Amino acid sequence: MLWKETAAVRALGLRIPLLLFVAPRVLELDDEGAAVLVPLNWRTRNHVGSMYVGTMAAAADLASGMNAFSLIRSRYRRVVPVFKYANMEFLKRADGDTVFRTRDGRKIAAALDEAVRDGKRVTLPVEVVATVPTRYGDEPVARFTMGLSVKQRASP
Repeated sequence: MLWKETAAVRALGLRIPLLLFVAPRVLELDDEGAAVLVPLNWRTRNHVGSMYVGTMAAAADLASGMNAFSLIRSRYRRVVPVFKYANMEFLKRADGDTVFRTRDGRKIAAALDEAVRDGKRVTLPVEVVATVPTRYGDEPVARFTMGLSVKQRASP
């Protein structure tokens, strides 16, 4: 687990309380992408014993935004990220601690560069794959396409 990045996500939870409630942990964050683990417990489980769809959507949102969040904090202070759309495909029950992973880190960095350079909104699809490693290994339990949109704020 990456302690510093997980602490930053928990601090973000002060603005987005759901993040505090589901207690995600950042497992990976590098130029290639990010991975976030959400434990399956009484807070994240639905009535049939698998991860609640709302929790999975929040985790996919977090995983797809981690690279942008990190770059905005370090280099692009005036860029604002939002999500314009989300497509979700649930393949099997997420009945264990679930890892949400994206490998679109370089695409996200390029979109941030373009938004700052051109001053226009840039929207790109970010692919996230959810797995339950302890039960299914690398076999996906869900796939998400999150429409990450970034734009530089106007000067004050």
